[in-house]
Amino acid sequence: MAYSPITKASDFFNTKLWTGTGAENAITGVGFQPDWVWIKNRAAAENHKLYDAVRGATKNIYSNLSNAEGTDTQSLKSFDSDGFTLGTEGALNANGQNIVGWNWKANGSGSANTDGSINSTVSVNTTSGFSIVTYTGNDTNSTVGHGLGKVPKIIMVKQLNGTNDWRVYTSMTGNTSQMSLNTNAAPDSGNTEMWNSTTPTANLFYLGTHGSVNGGSDTYIAYCFAEIQGYSAFGKYRGNAVATDGTFVNCGFRPSMVIQKRLDGSENWYIFDEKRDGFNEDNEYLFPNLTQAESSGINRVNLLSNGFKLMTTDGGNNANGGPYLYMAFGQTLVGSNDVPVNAR
Repeated sequence: MAYSPITKASDFFNTKLWTGTGAENAITGVGFQPDWVWIKNRAAAENHKLYDAVRGATKNIYSNLSNAEGTDTQSLKSFDSDGFTLGTEGALNANGQNIVGWNWKANGSGSANTDGSINSTVSVNTTSGFSIVTYTGNDTNSTVGHGLGKVPKIIMVKQLNGTNDWRVYTSMTGNTSQMSLNTNAAPDSGNTEMWNSTTPTANLFYLGTHGSVNGGSDTYIAYCFAEIQGYSAFGKYRGNAVATDGTFVNCGFRPSMVIQKRLDGSENWYIFDEKRDGFNEDNEYLFPNLTQAESSGINRVNLLSNGFKLMTTDGGNNANGGPYLYMAFGQTLVGSNDVPVNAR
């Protein structure tokens, strides 16, 4: 499958900030109709809430919890042409509180996919390498179609009707390893029950018989990411524990968002983005696996014109020799006419 270069990353991913009103609130300025929205109250210890167009508005899951899917009619009420509409739910719209929403574009409510031994519903954007997949498990080694037409490097799976942890496959940790998005645990290696010890293909991902990914008659959501040059980069780096000149990761583009996790210890997941502070030496972070409010005045990473640079000795981000996973989504391909932001 041919992939067209992305010249405007904000057509596919964008971070949106707003101040809650406590009343119904139409959030605009995303730049497209989002299909996956991940929301966090920056000012308070609230859950991360995730919504997508395949499951439908008002259906929330949590990156920091193993809870089953819930329905809240006062949460995200609709996906709109330039954003979304919120109800009165406090984690998303508390009066006077600062909120962040990360938005990805797929392709609406999705369509049937029969590529795998388990049929799925897939909303896919092949240009940006992102798909949202729902399926029902069968407790048998199986395959599921993801629609990308390219091998995914990251797959995040959550059981919807039960309380199993999130399971995260990455090409960097391999097909016998998994991580839990809702915990700080290191990868669980040597596990053959999650991905059936088989690497995804351009059309399929593989499931073992573990109940967190493929329980009989259980329902699941999967978020799948293939790497697209100039827009997304997924990989590993090693820290050097030098705060003044930390490890540099070359993404080939200016990152809008970086998700990061240490791979050899019990360290939190981190999210950084270029909107919440907007300048280096003070890029605030949030933890996908915790309810904690946004950090304040603590610099750990600089977002540069062609990648990101660690600026800390903290073990969660830049321990000497420590291996780390990263996911980066971009703004502008290196070599564009845009002036780099945050580059120092």
